[in-house]
Amino acid sequence: MKKFQRLITLTTAIALALPVVGNAATVEKKGGYVSGFLGITVPVDTTVTTDNYSSPPVFTSDTVSFDPGINLGATGGYDFGSIRLEGEISYKHSEIKSITDLSAGGDHYRAIDGTVGAAAFMANAFFDLHNNTPVTPYLGGGIGFATLHLSDTFGSGSNGRKWLYDSGDATVFAYQLGAGVDIAINRRFSMDIGYRYFATDTATFSNDFDREHSLKYESHNTSVGFRVKF
Repeated sequence: MKKFQRLITLTTAIALALPVVGNAATVEKKGGYVSGFLGITVPVDTTVTTDNYSSPPVFTSDTVSFDPGINLGATGGYDFGSIRLEGEISYKHSEIKSITDLSAGGDHYRAIDGTVGAAAFMANAFFDLHNNTPVTPYLGGGIGFATLHLSDTFGSGSNGRKWLYDSGDATVFAYQLGAGVDIAINRRFSMDIGYRYFATDTATFSNDFDREHSLKYESHNTSVGFRVKF
């Protein structure tokens, strides 16, 4: 993960220097565009509920924490001048760091082997705050859907190694809110530095076993991207 942090730091430094070097002021250009981005996702701690329909039924609830992960994607849209409408495809992936059983006398698991991924398909609208500099702030958000993947998950607790979650996939409603700056290199190319808060409805994962797991996915996301205008 350190290599992604170094990449973002270096790219951001270059981006901040580009307006000075290029002197690309007032470069508003309407029309279509495509972009790609790479960054870091920091998932929010979430609650995972497990319904075990064995005999007798058992219902448990855990707090799950994550390590920072990778956030990457691409967009395509149209710039109308003050507003941009776009479609976005992105993928976020993080490893589970720890799991705490919330039941009385529950265990705390570490050395977790498990991940959560989110493939999202969003329709976004962003409002550009144009000015007489190459740096254009923007804000907006989007709605869509995300397919979440929960891997088979194992953890070490007081009673040794344990199988905690079954793998599964679920598709749910998703939304995001965000802001950032677009830094013009010239009339065709620009660099985007952005932040997005991303969240989904509660996803339920079930398979051929007697257990099903439910969680809501939320994350804070930063990215650096390049945009090409037509």
